[in-house]
Amino acid sequence: MLKFLNIANLALIDSLQIGFSPGLNLLSGETGSGKSIIIDALGLLQGARSSPEMIRGGCDRAAVEGLFETEGNEPLLELLAEAGIGDLDEGLLIRRELSTSGRGRILINHQLATINLLKAIQPHIIDLHGQGDQQSLLLAESQLALLDSFAGAATARTEMAAGYEGLLESLRLLEASLGSDAERLQRLDLVTFQVAELEEAGLRQGEDEELEAERRRLASAERLARLGHEAFGLLYEDEGAALSRLGTVERRLTELAAIDNGFAEVVTQLSTSRLALEDVASSLRDYLGDLRVSPGRLQEVEDRLAEIDRLKRKYAGGVEAILLRLDELRRERDALLNYEENADRLRERLLTDLRACRQAASKLSELRRDGARRLATAVVSELADVALSQARWEVGLREAVNPQLGERLVALCGINETALRRTGAETIEFLFSANAGEELRPLGATASGGELSRLMLVLKTVIAPALFPRTLIFDEIDAGIGGRVADAVGLRLKRLAAANQVLCVTHQPLIARYADAHFRVSKQTVDGRTLTSVTELDADGRVEELARMIGGAGITTLARRHARELLRGGGEEEGR
Repeated sequence: MLKFLNIANLALIDSLQIGFSPGLNLLSGETGSGKSIIIDALGLLQGARSSPEMIRGGCDRAAVEGLFETEGNEPLLELLAEAGIGDLDEGLLIRRELSTSGRGRILINHQLATINLLKAIQPHIIDLHGQGDQQSLLLAESQLALLDSFAGAATARTEMAAGYEGLLESLRLLEASLGSDAERLQRLDLVTFQVAELEEAGLRQGEDEELEAERRRLASAERLARLGHEAFGLLYEDEGAALSRLGTVERRLTELAAIDNGFAEVVTQLSTSRLALEDVASSLRDYLGDLRVSPGRLQEVEDRLAEIDRLKRKYAGGVEAILLRLDELRRERDALLNYEENADRLRERLLTDLRACRQAASKLSELRRDGARRLATAVVSELADVALSQARWEVGLREAVNPQLGERLVALCGINETALRRTGAETIEFLFSANAGEELRPLGATASGGELSRLMLVLKTVIAPALFPRTLIFDEIDAGIGGRVADAVGLRLKRLAAANQVLCVTHQPLIARYADAHFRVSKQTVDGRTLTSVTELDADGRVEELARMIGGAGITTLARRHARELLRGGGEEEGR
């Protein structure tokens, strides 16, 4: 749940703070007042693309902060724990900073974070349905994602994708092993040469780092020797060396402590320090004894590093990656030398992966068939409440078609399997009929914009309770509707808000009357600059705002009376 939103220097907003409530939060205001800026700010917290043009004129930076409640959101808590983000007692604080230089920052609970992490977090906290987003209902992948979400098929879908990737890898390996003799021999020559080259090089893990350190020492050997001898002399060997003088000081303090035992501890401290300096001197002596100035060795190190750099460039990686590549090349060489035996093994592996993929697809299909029946029943039962009482809606499932996979399998093992894809063995399509007597047709071919908006609301009402509580944002879902339909949408939003926090931007008083918290967005001119502000409305303020929404700028007594009646009706509907 979004508890608090703080916006600074974004478009028409100089400084704005909004505290949101559980339940249904409504934002209303004149067209152009700045409601879309608030939606854009929430989009930034989702990981939406930012632009320097979003920064308020005359400012170098802008920032958006959102404080979210995380209690009970286990998927989110697990994700944050994996990312090393803790200290969630006060909630999850996301801050997005924009700069005119184009270099912004993302902070999550005061820790620097990446845009990828922000996008990974987003589905667990916010679901933003903006103007025109109902068009996503027409996309096959969006429809499949909604069905899988409702059916609880996330794990099965992941297993299906992994199984399909394994099948493709087995196909690739078998195809490679069955290439022409000329291609195989040519590849064998290249692989054999590369294996010999790398084995002759005899690379060791971390060798380049060791050689770099040795090169630095050898290149500075004379300077190291001079510095070491000077330090050793000053500490131990020269006339008046530090250790000699410390010995004299220690003897004097020992005599002093014999008279005044208060100095006994000081003598002990000095003795400890002298012993530590003697260890330093011993280390210097050993270091200087091992230090050699060897131009020949330096050249050997330089040559070896040059060879390692050549191999790094050729094989596009560091020493560790090259050693891993050597293991891969050895395996490929062995496979090419024993290609017939290897082809039989790979064909068996392919058949095993195909069986596993079919099993994963069957499990996913079963979940989808059951989910499609339950989802259709749930959606149809809700349609009348959004003024679609004559409408019908179904999930159409069809066998997937993947001829390329079938052709490859036939060529390699004589099996014609064309119904497997990464997302499973079927495709789906939402089918819709708005009026009695009309046949079900694909959603995009029959539903109007207003009908799509209401269908999206119904789907979120049905699906969202199966997920973790989040903040659902609807930006002008009332587009193209009014009257009884708008009232039905408002009631549906109210019911949806019982399980999720809902933020809704609306121009419809029949929707606004159901608000648990109502905010008016307005703009005014201050010192020649246009500013957007947000005010949370009390009971009287709600009457005035609904009266404005009913009658426009000229608020009449009749409009106020109508607004009060709507608010009383909204309270009654709440108890239904």
